[in-house]
Amino acid sequence: MLKNVSPIISPMLLKVLCEMGHCDEIVLADANFPAESIAHNNQIIRADGLGVLDLLNAILPLFPLDQYDEENFIVMQAEKGDPDPEIWEDFQQIIQKYEPECKMTFIDRFEYYERSKSAYAVIATGEKAQYANVILKKGVIY
Repeated sequence: MLKNVSPIISPMLLKVLCEMGHCDEIVLADANFPAESIAHNNQIIRADGLGVLDLLNAILPLFPLDQYDEENFIVMQAEKGDPDPEIWEDFQQIIQKYEPECKMTFIDRFEYYERSKSAYAVIATGEKAQYANVILKKGVIY
């Protein structure tokens, strides 16, 4: 056990967060995301019983977002005709709590899939909210 590390962060996830360097990206994927097919060339971490919000609250105290790139907290844009998901408001509150200078960036669903293929790792969660997918880009510690 470690002090001040959330118990929902598995040893494998903690290892991956430590291994990642500046500009590496990690995907937090909701339960509908094609995590296994997207992550076939990179690491996949199963977190089936966890939601994205809980993981963000556990990861962001440990994980600096890239301050040199505005695209450091990337969300999959909702398809035309779909309402904006309520979880996005929660994302914004979490960003303000840990990285108040950062903002969400939205990208098209298929662009999101392509970008996810080059991520350092994909965390497959049990999140049921739609469009609850986030890419975090790692920064540096000052």
